[in-house]
Amino acid sequence: MTVQAHLDFTVAVQDVLAEAGSPADNVVWSPFSVASALALVARGAAGSTRDELVSLLLGDKSAEVEDLIRLLGKAERLDEPQRDQQQPVIEVANTLWADERVRIREAFADALRAMPSGSVRPAPFESDPEGARELINADVAKTTRKLIPELLPPGVIKHDTVAALVNALYLKVGWRHKFEESATESLPFNAPGGEVSVPTMWLNENVGYARHSGWQVVTLPAVGGVEAVVLLPDGELSAVDSQALRTLLGRAKRQKVSLRLPKLRLKLQAELTPTLNRLGVRTVFTDDADLSAVSEDPLAVQAVIHEAVLKIDEQGLEGAAATAVMMRALSLDVTEPIEVTVDRPFLLLVRHKDSGVVYFSAKVNDPS
Repeated sequence: MTVQAHLDFTVAVQDVLAEAGSPADNVVWSPFSVASALALVARGAAGSTRDELVSLLLGDKSAEVEDLIRLLGKAERLDEPQRDQQQPVIEVANTLWADERVRIREAFADALRAMPSGSVRPAPFESDPEGARELINADVAKTTRKLIPELLPPGVIKHDTVAALVNALYLKVGWRHKFEESATESLPFNAPGGEVSVPTMWLNENVGYARHSGWQVVTLPAVGGVEAVVLLPDGELSAVDSQALRTLLGRAKRQKVSLRLPKLRLKLQAELTPTLNRLGVRTVFTDDADLSAVSEDPLAVQAVIHEAVLKIDEQGLEGAAATAVMMRALSLDVTEPIEVTVDRPFLLLVRHKDSGVVYFSAKVNDPS
């Protein structure tokens, strides 16, 4: 059920991202990266904050987010290649960057550190916001082999930003059946805006194929247990629901296919807050957010920033993605402190907060 829920999540977010742009726009994003970041936020959430996140990620607010975290963890481990195959590369980092002002709960930090890709690191969001931005961007750039050199744009760190939960992904794998570079040629492609000429690769090989319900499906195996799946409609491109997608994925059978596929380089940069709001994740962005398992200090999510890059050529595929969940303090004093020096006579009350009963009352003229 977790796999189907992940497909549901993938289709739901992609549909909203596609609606947000022009019908002619490309859309590329990483369900792995976004789900990884949001699942870790859900791990630290409670009440309606958690329910909304888990409902989006798993389709049922009563589901266990740890099941999704384990599923995503499996995807971090690729199969060993055969002797004559290029070594596949995957690198994942899940990092909680925290300012010294915010008190991260040890249980949350320990659970993150227990993940093979998890860590907790300091970042000077208050004292040096530009330095914190550069620190996070440099770490993402390192993980993604510089495919994502600047995840956080200037000005994204606000005066009340105290933490950022960042997932970064890099994947590079070669095809098990490589396209012949000499066969690549410019061919017409019927884009929404009219016919364009694009470099198109050619493969004549036994690969997965199915034709069902107005779609052709071609699965291209890559090294490490990765595969690329091409879903080609018989007519105009339309949305496909997740149940139909799972059916299509399960129907592909190995047979000889002569495939012509455009070379691709796709990129997306997006602030996902409006997308998540449309899909029912709202409380976590408000002053009613409950991230009490992340920190003793009340926090809310400030923004969810995502970037993805995907390249496909004759040799294989290379992709990178990163998601940053920026967190703000709700009641932590994050502005310049107001200075109060008690250097003259004053009144003092000691009271029971809930009832208002005063235990002691004093007028202090000389404390010496």
